[in-house]
Amino acid sequence: MISVEKIGGTSMTAFGDVLRHIMLYDKSRIYGRIYVVSAYSGVTNQLLEHKKTGEPGIYALFAHDKDYAGALANLGTSLKQINAGFADIGLPLDVADAFVDQRIAQARDHLQAMHRVLASGYLNRDNVLLAAREILASIGESHSAFNSVEILKANGVPAILMDLAGFDDHEPWTIDERIHHSFKGVDIANSVIVATGYTKGTEGIMREFDRGYSEVTFSKIAVEVQPDEAVIHKEFHLSSADPNIVGLENAVIVGATNYDVADQLADVGMEAIHPKASKPMEHAGIPIRLKNTFEPDHPGTLITKDYVGERARVEIITGSDKVTLIEIHEPDMVGEVGFDLSVLEILRRHHISYMVKATNANSIAHLMWDKCVTPELIEELQGRFQVVTVKPSAIACVIGSNIAIPGMLARAAQALADANVNVNAISQTLRQVNMQFIVDRDDYKPAIKALNQALCVQPRIPVPLA
Repeated sequence: MISVEKIGGTSMTAFGDVLRHIMLYDKSRIYGRIYVVSAYSGVTNQLLEHKKTGEPGIYALFAHDKDYAGALANLGTSLKQINAGFADIGLPLDVADAFVDQRIAQARDHLQAMHRVLASGYLNRDNVLLAAREILASIGESHSAFNSVEILKANGVPAILMDLAGFDDHEPWTIDERIHHSFKGVDIANSVIVATGYTKGTEGIMREFDRGYSEVTFSKIAVEVQPDEAVIHKEFHLSSADPNIVGLENAVIVGATNYDVADQLADVGMEAIHPKASKPMEHAGIPIRLKNTFEPDHPGTLITKDYVGERARVEIITGSDKVTLIEIHEPDMVGEVGFDLSVLEILRRHHISYMVKATNANSIAHLMWDKCVTPELIEELQGRFQVVTVKPSAIACVIGSNIAIPGMLARAAQALADANVNVNAISQTLRQVNMQFIVDRDDYKPAIKALNQALCVQPRIPVPLA
């Protein structure tokens, strides 16, 4: 059996557990595995910017001509501190620290050369900055992959480092070509391979996929080698709802679902897997298994193309309280052909992809991420339409592969009513895999708790056969 396995940053930081619970747990399954590793938790935030808060990292210092060299030196110190935490599981610190010094020096040389080019004014600034972002992003995964191989070797496993960052070559390969050439002729069935989650390519993996690049690398490797299974190891199970909201005791492990459901999750920011990573595997017919790093005996959740639950059930309750509902009220829109196009054109100019759209005779409402709602957008909308209402909101989603049965919507609405949660807007398409309720922001957690309890934990009526 051959598997390609993605290990996220939080799990990588607890690498002792990864070693015990994943890599060395099943002695009969040591070989035939390709591990695609993320940077240790927090490292990519330090290199680029904080993923959630936007706090700037080394990239911003470079972009604004500040002391990026000093920040790189500080990064080197931080990476060596991470190294020290793995000494007790076999990491040779002299070797690991030397690799950090080498990679930081290489990055500094590249960035200095780019800085001189920028100063000359002969090249497009945006292209140079994008290249700098690529270089910085690659450091984290190269560091964690190198350490993983050295620790495996120290524990008696002759692992192979597949450093796809391309620091030591100048081959003009695309991402797919680099992966193809790297794995060509490799005896995967009898090897343990650790690959960087970052892959260098002429198109630029950061330009194409930004912070989802490690899962894209994972996906592209899987499509290249056609494993029996692709596995994503995380610090939690894919559950019916966020345990931090509903409590671990009320988080029901999903067990099985399909790619359609995975897409719905990604649309509201709960990524079981990055949508641009899942599609190639879906088309290739590769199943994805989501596992909890710390429960190696649990099979986790299997995502396949054609899965539909034998019985109707809600699989996941999720959503976000970081969204805004913008409603446009225009009395003259009744019967006017193409009125909504005028709204969409404005959204397109502001590079906004909305999540939910609700309409009636004289109003159109769009739900979008908070970060998309800029003063410039609001000013343009107010200058064009009669009444524009901007309402900070939340969205609660009821998702499942088999929820298209009479009464499911009613049960969801009743659960919200019982929790004294008012629904401001609702959306559901013909496929009926996702019922979306827009509620007041303060009602987000009560809505998630109520829906999870009523539809996943303790359904109040027997769930009928599909």
